[in-house]
Amino acid sequence: MIVVILFILLIPIPKKPADLETSDEFIELVRLPEPSYEGAMSVEEAIKKRRSIRNYKDESLSLNEISQLLWSAQGITDKRTGFRSAPSAGATYPLEVYLVVGNVNGLSRGIYHYTPRMHTIELLKMGDYRKDLEEAAFGQRWVGDAPISLIFTAIYNRTTSRYGKRGIRYVHLETGHAAQNVYLQATALNLGTVVVGAFDDQRIKEILNLTNEEPLYIMPVGRI
Repeated sequence: MIVVILFILLIPIPKKPADLETSDEFIELVRLPEPSYEGAMSVEEAIKKRRSIRNYKDESLSLNEISQLLWSAQGITDKRTGFRSAPSAGATYPLEVYLVVGNVNGLSRGIYHYTPRMHTIELLKMGDYRKDLEEAAFGQRWVGDAPISLIFTAIYNRTTSRYGKRGIRYVHLETGHAAQNVYLQATALNLGTVVVGAFDDQRIKEILNLTNEEPLYIMPVGRI
């Protein structure tokens, strides 16, 4: 029997003006459970069963499921090279992934940022922002109903500094690669998700406190 130990590190840091919803003294860093590299469902079956799902049960997700979803999106697959789960032009990795949590066992409600190298999430803002996210997505209720949403953003300069304007196309292609990974991983976990591209960019930036990043996709995830 494998026992997964969750380490939660509380690191004292000065409070930044942007972190108005975060604790006055601490930001929470959560080391996620090690992802599983073998599953009960084959890739072929996951591809066959994959659908865009917009209705979710009012049930929580687990930290293990969060770990799998984030690893599938941008997790490290080779610690020596730093290669990730989705292909990236020139391994420039322009994508960032945020997690909006409303109902996860063992995890506070809030907005988190994923760090692939450490397989950790950092709490940026505390509170339930699902309805704010739904409003920013022009009232798409599945965004507000889902226990979590993954949000993909891009720092275009990481790729365009090497490939010029064509790098913008490469960033968008990479977002599709990563989103399909999440689709297939969700399917293998018997969860549902859908890609959402219709939203108010500026409002998403305000919710996530983004400065040099552009939001590209929202992916609500829940039980079906």
